[in-house]
Amino acid sequence: MPEPVPARKPTIRFRERSELLDFLLEVSAATASTLDLDQLLSNVARIIHKVLPYDLFAILLYSERQQQLRIRYAVGHREEIVTNLSLTLGEGITGVAAARREPVLVGDVRSDPRYLNSVDAVRTELAVPMTARGKLVGVIDLQSTRVNAYNEYDRALLRLIAGRVSIAIENARLYRRVERHNRTLRTLAQLSREFSSILDLNELLRKIASTMRDLINYDAFSILLVDAQAHALRHRFSIRYDQRVNIDNIALGKGITGAAAESREVIRVDDTEKDPRYIASHPDIRSELAVPLVLQDRVIGVMDLESERVAYFTDEHARTLALLSPQIATSIENARLYEELAARERRMEDDLQAAKELQRVLLPSECPLIEGLASAVQLRPARLISGDIYDIYEHRDGQTVITFGDVSGKGAAAALYGGLMSGLLRTLAPRWRRPAQLLRALNDALIERKVEARYVTLCVLLWDPTARQVIMANAGALPPLICRGDEILRMRVEGVPLGLLDSREYEEVPFQAESGDVIVLYSDGITDQINTEGVEYGRARLAALVRAQCPKSPAQIITEIFRDLDKFAIHAFDDQTLFVMKVQ
Repeated sequence: MPEPVPARKPTIRFRERSELLDFLLEVSAATASTLDLDQLLSNVARIIHKVLPYDLFAILLYSERQQQLRIRYAVGHREEIVTNLSLTLGEGITGVAAARREPVLVGDVRSDPRYLNSVDAVRTELAVPMTARGKLVGVIDLQSTRVNAYNEYDRALLRLIAGRVSIAIENARLYRRVERHNRTLRTLAQLSREFSSILDLNELLRKIASTMRDLINYDAFSILLVDAQAHALRHRFSIRYDQRVNIDNIALGKGITGAAAESREVIRVDDTEKDPRYIASHPDIRSELAVPLVLQDRVIGVMDLESERVAYFTDEHARTLALLSPQIATSIENARLYEELAARERRMEDDLQAAKELQRVLLPSECPLIEGLASAVQLRPARLISGDIYDIYEHRDGQTVITFGDVSGKGAAAALYGGLMSGLLRTLAPRWRRPAQLLRALNDALIERKVEARYVTLCVLLWDPTARQVIMANAGALPPLICRGDEILRMRVEGVPLGLLDSREYEEVPFQAESGDVIVLYSDGITDQINTEGVEYGRARLAALVRAQCPKSPAQIITEIFRDLDKFAIHAFDDQTLFVMKVQ
């Protein structure tokens, strides 16, 4: 039989007190040099190996919420151990060290029943807890394939190291939480803007799902919308491992999602196997987070996230989704409203001839007279009548209000709504001189006379021939093209379309004109025109043509634009209107 391996004689690694102090200063410097947790733990492993050689090394961090130790950094351990191992306090040699808050040194693990075998060759284990501010941070665990590889001196030394490392680790974890929280707040603000800009419901739901994946790495995700008539939650969008899936509807009040809708509170389930409300929709799901979507005290649906890991979702996850859920609810409701409006719009095209006659009476002539401006206008409807609108209104002091816009949809219904808009313009334009005030008054009037599936995009220009100044305001219309010499001037004028949302405010942008400047107002039927290859005409091509034709008269510029547009594509799919003005 082989002779037993004798215990290792104590090794004095630092013969002078100053050497130990220098080493501890090195430990403090290495741990204080970074707030990146991964880099910090790597530094700790490197420093410890210089004075205490090991075959296996691990730093386990403690989670107060889960009451568990998990490996956060390891050297020599198998990947499945690093990924899956979780220890409760008192479990294994490491768990005992954590529970007692005292180092545990075992010279031969074969004789200690507490040892959890990870590698057969291991003989010695040294586990030292890390504490900070009276709380357990984690455990540093060293393992060697030699019997009695470490001694009491090594235990004391590692305890000194752990005392200096623990504060740094806790600070790095705190910094990571703060950084994650700040990143979450920035993300929420950005997401609110992105969600509110998407009106297609399917596109919106896909965007929400991908965004939630970036925030919380779920295994399954669903959005269920309330069907009041059926008294049920209908799955509108469900995804598992990036694949769309079909899920059955759920009665209100049933399951975890039904409970969230009924209680109007976020419900987090750490272990679905222990919750009788859980309705199994996917195999292996172990935790769930259901967030009600509430809009104006009305539940419109539930957002549901699931994971295969027990207790995967945290309080922070719940708080983040609770902050984001009102914006998601608003965006979904707006998209649903838009979807309904679009569906009704397709059913509102009748009585074309009467609407065409009405439009002929309401729209001004092809060459409207504006003091200080040469002008021309031409409209080419995609059908018999158009939803594009334009008009001019003169004030007594010589200033002129120029309006140019587009009614949602096409055909008779759009033209009739455009007739309503023209009537409102002729009533309100004399009362409100400033473009922003006029847009606000028009929006309020349309909200009072709200017509389903209808809204208006409108650009308003106030022209002062004496000062040669244009003041612009916009409600969702395309911004004007302005050409000066061989240069296209960029103007940023934006706003919400009229008739969609109440209490809207609009901004004004002044423009100082010069002699020879050309101002082109154009409908989206120009730039959105698609040729047989599926290529759009586009603003860039229009701008290049306007720049080339800038010296010509407004009527000639319109002729050249339509000639080029007809070469680009034969059939017009939308109304095409041009209103061109040139400063005299």
